[in-house]
Amino acid sequence: MTQISSAEQDTLQRFIFENAPIRGELVHLDSSWRTALSHHDYPAPVQKLLGEMMAASALLVSTLKFEGTLTIQFQGSGPISLMVMEANNERAIRGIAHWQGEIVDGSLKTLLGNGTLAITIDPTKQGERYQGIVEITGETLAESLEHYLTHSEQLDTHIWLAADDQQASGMMLQRMPGDMSDENREDWDRAIALATTIRTQELLELPVKELLYCLFHEEELRLFDAEPICFRCSCSRERVGGMLKSLGIDQIHAIIDDEGSIEVGCEFCNQKYSFDKVDAEELFAAEIKIQPPKQTQ
Repeated sequence: MTQISSAEQDTLQRFIFENAPIRGELVHLDSSWRTALSHHDYPAPVQKLLGEMMAASALLVSTLKFEGTLTIQFQGSGPISLMVMEANNERAIRGIAHWQGEIVDGSLKTLLGNGTLAITIDPTKQGERYQGIVEITGETLAESLEHYLTHSEQLDTHIWLAADDQQASGMMLQRMPGDMSDENREDWDRAIALATTIRTQELLELPVKELLYCLFHEEELRLFDAEPICFRCSCSRERVGGMLKSLGIDQIHAIIDDEGSIEVGCEFCNQKYSFDKVDAEELFAAEIKIQPPKQTQ
């Protein structure tokens, strides 16, 4: 099978059906996915789900029309208790999973148990934060996301996801908003039937044009330019410092007196930040009011 070229790695490409109100997206994650994996030693079933989730977040964040962040969170009672994937409008993605015990491969329900799926959209500059929460539904991560989008967002959506230890890929078809005529319904049903023939290895390995031709060679499609995607953590020393300042100078001094320093680690990328007494003084220096000298008679 033909492998995708380096020009198509870590990219998202949109496409539309010229003669039907249907849009689609294809994403390939390669070095970005391997970078995300390098920060944690995930069991294979966790790794697979998190890779699918990373591909899904790349597909969904592309729908944002403003500066902001989209977060997908699965929280459950099963062996995997938490999975979080965060993506922004610049297509920078980071994610993490929490699990316990021995993980045996199985359905989404088996791995997560009873729980919730939450999708949060947080504008950077203006607009209100939005969050939708539903119960986890379906045997796969794709089915659960489809249920959320169809029932919570009223968007007919189908998603196909695949991941291994080297790459993660995904495809999404979505019906454009508007009245659904009989003809449009036939177009939608045909597109979904054709797309459902896709195999996991094809989704992971075929170049975009070859994959679209295999699925929709009888349809007229318009393919847009590829858009880059990367793994990038938003943590920084400044942000950690801001969090520490919220504790107050007295509590910070008490911790440093007991421990010698404060060590803070980022769960997403494992970056460590250390603050000693001098660092703490610098954090609060701007807030210390300098009293004017007393006037002598």
